[in-house]
Amino acid sequence: QPHMLVVSDIEDVFLPSPDNLLVNVHESKSLIADLLTDLPKRFAMNGDINCCLGAALQAAYKLMSPVGGRVTVVLTSLPNYGPGALKNREDPNQRAGKDISNIGPANDFYKKLALDCSGQQIAVDLFLLCSQYVDIATVSCISKYSSGGVLYYPGYHRTVGRLQVNKFAGDLKRYLTRRIGFEAVMRVRCTRGLAIHTFHGNFFVRSTDLLSLPNVNPDTGYGMQIAIEESLTEYNSVCFQAAVLYTSSNGERRIRVHTLCLPVVSIVTDVLGGADQETIVGLVSKMAVDRSVTSSLSDARDALINVCVDVLGVFKTTMSGQVAGALMSPYSLRLLPLYILALLKHMAFRTGVSTKLDERVFAMERMKALPLQYLMKFIYPTLYPVHALDDKNAIHQDDDVVIPQPAILQLSSEKLDRHGAYILDTLDVLYLYIGRAINDQFCISVLNVPNFSAIPEDLESLPELATPESERLRTFVTWLQDQRPYYSPLKIIREDSRDRHIFMQYMLDDRTESLFSYYEFLQHIRQQISK
Repeated sequence: QPHMLVVSDIEDVFLPSPDNLLVNVHESKSLIADLLTDLPKRFAMNGDINCCLGAALQAAYKLMSPVGGRVTVVLTSLPNYGPGALKNREDPNQRAGKDISNIGPANDFYKKLALDCSGQQIAVDLFLLCSQYVDIATVSCISKYSSGGVLYYPGYHRTVGRLQVNKFAGDLKRYLTRRIGFEAVMRVRCTRGLAIHTFHGNFFVRSTDLLSLPNVNPDTGYGMQIAIEESLTEYNSVCFQAAVLYTSSNGERRIRVHTLCLPVVSIVTDVLGGADQETIVGLVSKMAVDRSVTSSLSDARDALINVCVDVLGVFKTTMSGQVAGALMSPYSLRLLPLYILALLKHMAFRTGVSTKLDERVFAMERMKALPLQYLMKFIYPTLYPVHALDDKNAIHQDDDVVIPQPAILQLSSEKLDRHGAYILDTLDVLYLYIGRAINDQFCISVLNVPNFSAIPEDLESLPELATPESERLRTFVTWLQDQRPYYSPLKIIREDSRDRHIFMQYMLDDRTESLFSYYEFLQHIRQQISK
C-alpha cells in the first residue's frame, strides 16, 4: 500500500530514499488509483495552513533530475514557509489605480529553480485553485522558464464555486490526455538582413535563437519580434523557418519544420494592405505585458494607443483624396482600433475598475502564452443571438448533425434585446444571457420551465429536451466547446441576476466610467493623428 515518507528539514531537502520513489504507471495503476482515492481522507483533519511549495519543488527536482519529464503542481494557498517563502504584496486599495505595483516577481527563487529544471529537461505545470492571493507574478516563474503552463481558478470552492470546479475537471482531463513532446528545442531562422531580437512565451532562451522546451504541447503559443537590420532592396522575398526537435511520448525523436516566404515591397500602401491585424494585436499585447512589468501600466496603455495612431497616421499620409473629418484605415486593418480598445479595457491592462492583482497578472501570463486564435477570443469575445436559431447558413456534418450559425453581434448593450437570449463566448466560459421579456415558448422548449421568472439562478446546463429549439442550441453550444482545447463551461445568467455585471463587463464597445466607447475612441485617434 502507498505510504508517506516525511522529510522534516525543509531548509535542506533531501530524498528519503535513493530509489523506488518513481513507479511505472502501467505496472502500478491500481496503487496510484488507491492513493488518489485515499489522499482526501488522509488529510481531511489537517488544520495546518502553511505552504512550503519551494521545498516540495526542490524535492521534485531532485527526484526527476535523472530522467526529466513533467511535474504537476496543484496549489491552493500562498507559499509562506521554507525556501521561496512569500508575503502578501497586494494592496486592495490600489486595485483600481492607474499604476499597479508588484506585477513583477518578488524574488528570483522560482526562476532559478526553473532554470535548473530546464537544464534537466523538467517542466513544471501549475494549477492554482485559490480563493486568496497566491502571488502568481512570482510562483508562475517556475512554469514560465521551464516551458510549463499556468492555469488559475479564482474563487475555487468545491460546493460554492461549481463553475470553476467543472472547468478544472475539464481542463485536467485535457491536460492528462493531450499529446506531449519531451526534451524539445525550437530554432527560428530568417533571411540575412533580418534579425529576431525578442521572444515571447514560456521557455528558456539557451542561445541567441535556440529555445529550450523540456515539454512542448499543442495548447501553447509563441511570439517573436523581428528587426530589419540591413536593406532588403536586393531581395524579392524573405523567408522565415521555425523548427522544433522533440521526443514523442512513444520515444521517437522527431523534427517539425514550418517555412514562410513573404514578398518584399517598396511601397508603404502594399505593406499596410498585406498587414494581418490579428497577428499585430497578438504581438503588441505581448509587448504591452513586458512594458507593464519593466516600466508601468500607464506606459503600456499609452504604447497601445500609439500603435493605432502611428499605423493609421502613416496610412493617412499615403492617401491623396481624403474625406474631411474621417478616420481612414486600410481594409486589412479596419478592426485594429477595436482590438486596441478591447486591450485597454481588458483585465490585464484596465484601470479605474477594481481588479485583483492575481487575476490581472494571470491575464498577462495568458497574453504571452495563448495561441493566436484563442488569444483573439480572450481579447474580444464573440456574441451570438440564440433565441431564434434556424438552419440558414448552418454547417452540415457527415453524421447528419446540423450546426446553426447565428450572426455575430457587436459587443454593445444596444445589441441586447430584452426579448432575446444571447451566448457570449469568452474562451474560458460560455455565458447564456436571457432577457427578462423572453418568449415563454423559448423557456418551455429550451429550459423546461414555464416562463422567465421560473428559470433557476443556479442552472448549470441545458436540459436535454426532444424539441428542435433545444437540440439546435445544445448542438451549437457543444460545437463552440469543441472549438478549443480546454473546457468552457456554460453559465446561465438571467437579466435580473446578481451576476449580470459579469456579462455586461464584456460589452467592450460601450462607454465605461474610465474609458471611451468605441465611437469616442475612434474620434480620439483621429484627433491624435490630426495634431
